[in-house]
Amino acid sequence: MTTNYQLRYAAHPADAKSYDTSRLRSDFLIDNLFVENEVNMVYSMYDRMVVGGAMPAGEELPLEAIDPLKAPFFTSRREVGIFNVGGGEAVVKVGEETFTLGFKEALYIGSGDRDVTFASKEDNNPAKLYFNSTVAHTSYPCRKISKDDAVSVRMGALETSNERVINKMIVNQVLPTCQLQMGMTELCTGSVWNTMPAHTHSRRMEAYFYFDIPEDQAVCHFMGEPQETRHIWMKGNEAVLSPEWSIHSAAATHNYTFIWGMGGENLDYGDQDFYAITDLK
Repeated sequence: MTTNYQLRYAAHPADAKSYDTSRLRSDFLIDNLFVENEVNMVYSMYDRMVVGGAMPAGEELPLEAIDPLKAPFFTSRREVGIFNVGGGEAVVKVGEETFTLGFKEALYIGSGDRDVTFASKEDNNPAKLYFNSTVAHTSYPCRKISKDDAVSVRMGALETSNERVINKMIVNQVLPTCQLQMGMTELCTGSVWNTMPAHTHSRRMEAYFYFDIPEDQAVCHFMGEPQETRHIWMKGNEAVLSPEWSIHSAAATHNYTFIWGMGGENLDYGDQDFYAITDLK
């Protein structure tokens, strides 16, 4: 097995205004998350969130403590949220605990000195495991979360192309966490817009991961200051970093599912500064 990681540094919004397409993609887009028997991750300087993916195919893959962590275990000072986003069932071992994750099920891992490993139940149908990790100041129990456990809210309408179900899964209404908040939003057939009206939340950064998209379709992710927006075209199974000063929204050529993950100063999901659609530029 192989563990690969990249460092991504934070950008000032005044600098980001001058970025061309190549620079936007190199700084914010996270691709190639799922390669057989590899763990791939990005260590971001936005609230020090780690965004990663693993695809175990006949091997048990350890979640290794990469060098920037300077820690004996990946979870020594970190909490982790994991989603099964494709393939067959996954088996995640956390110390002496073992969890089985089906498609679109999640696992919260609290901080602590123990090994974490990923495996697939079927070698010929490897699971795709997407994860976010943030710094943790205390340890909370590990817990598996399904959509039945989530706080689910239906929002939007087909008439505005944004009918969707927001499943708040790793949030403080469901289980205790230090700063990590994660959930999964599923767009209904015929809807393509997410997160409208657009917003920022300067107390927290965010990462979006898009999946459930046919291979011949794409997502156009919008970012930037509300008066200086930019876009990044994305495929399925790709993630994007969203700085605290940036909006984060998208439209696609097909309905899709995306996972949002946040880290920062507070755990208030509603802590958002909204901008009217007609004010965006």
